Amino acid sequence: MAIAVIPARYSATRLPGKPLVSLAGKPMIQRVWERASQAKRIARVIVATDDERIMKAAAGFGAEAVMTRSEHRSGTERVAEVAVHVGGADEEIFVNVQGDEPLVEPGAIDTLVEAMESEDGVSVATLMVPIGKPADIMDPNIVKVVLDFDGNALYFSRAPIPWVRDRDAPVHAQHMKHLGLYAFRRAALLDFPTLPVGDLERVEQLEQLRWMENGYKIRVAETQHDSVSVDVPEDVARVEQLLRKSASAS
Repeated sequence: MAIAVIPARYSATRLPGKPLVSLAGKPMIQRVWERASQAKRIARVIVATDDERIMKAAAGFGAEAVMTRSEHRSGTERVAEVAVHVGGADEEIFVNVQGDEPLVEPGAIDTLVEAMESEDGVSVATLMVPIGKPADIMDPNIVKVVLDFDGNALYFSRAPIPWVRDRDAPVHAQHMKHLGLYAFRRAALLDFPTLPVGDLERVEQLEQLRWMENGYKIRVAETQHDSVSVDVPEDVARVEQLLRKSASAS
């Protein structure tokens, strides 16, 4: 079993107050919390924030919430602060469920935890999903990942990896999209804030490359559950439409 932590920072640049944006009648942070709470391999869900308004909202829908420092540079650092005070065993698993993923699939979270539990040596894990639309391969906003024979990430990039050089050759490459859902062993998570930022992370602007540049392996599990994040105001209407479609189908 694992602990899910939802980092929820109020001062988002492109969409201020994002965790409290209403999605079909509920604040987004509640949507994320409800989905994470449905995962079978999650024993506890904690909202980690830096703002009293989010703390109050979380209390209103019955979530466990903790106040964390405002100076964290990333959601992973915020989750690491929670891990300092929660749990005791070094092998306890923490899942970083991003607070702007109101459609996160509980089954995807379970797949991620299973990837961690399947092998004691796995200290960091994440997810990928097959890319179906050719245009997504070239989209720099969609992060791609390639793996080694053991299922560990070789590299993450905004570029189209792998690049099929000879288009006329009988070669088929299944490009994989990286999903920003992570699981960590407690010891590795506590190590993260101390790791230096490398050139690859600076160039690609991808936080997960920090792990790799500092010698960590990242296990990557495949899921069929893609996700839709809320990054800009235009995403709100899109997600609300998907929520209504899901509600009418159930």
